Amino acid sequence: FGCNLFNANSDIYRKLRNTMRYLLGALDGFNESERVAHADMPGLERWVLHRLAELDKVVRDAYAAYDFKKAFHELVNFCVVDLSAVYFDIRKDSLYCDAPSSLRRRACRTVMDDVFRRLTIWFAPVMVFTCEEAWEQRYPGKGSVHLQLFPETPAGWLDTAHAARWDGVFRVRKA
Repeated sequence: FGCNLFNANSDIYRKLRNTMRYLLGALDGFNESERVAHADMPGLERWVLHRLAELDKVVRDAYAAYDFKKAFHELVNFCVVDLSAVYFDIRKDSLYCDAPSSLRRRACRTVMDDVFRRLTIWFAPVMVFTCEEAWEQRYPGKGSVHLQLFPETPAGWLDTAHAARWDGVFRVRKA
């Protein structure tokens, strides 16, 4: 029983670390001049921002109730299911093949910047050293992740009608 628990937890940690590494690699050289406004983003990026808005409420509520397990579980699920299995898989070609100035690539990197910032801050209470190292890699000399407040999530990111359309696309994609 004990070894299985360690193996499961190390597998989860490896997946989360790989998510952070992927984001750090994809964001190399990103700066605010390439940021894309929410209204100009393709639908897939707006879906990810919707998921971040949903997650924001869940994570804040879980931490407020000292339910670290729930916050951690929701964040892991987002990383494994929404990011790795869907978003990263779909957008990897855009990152590697689209021109640096293309809207789709810039929107993807904009969303990844928002995802990275939130994930490192949200995970920081339970993955102290990993988040600190990732934060320092992305923002060298800008202070500790543990001194950051949870970022405010724009109300416009939450769009249930748009998310429902993408849920239909994902059901078809699975089939």
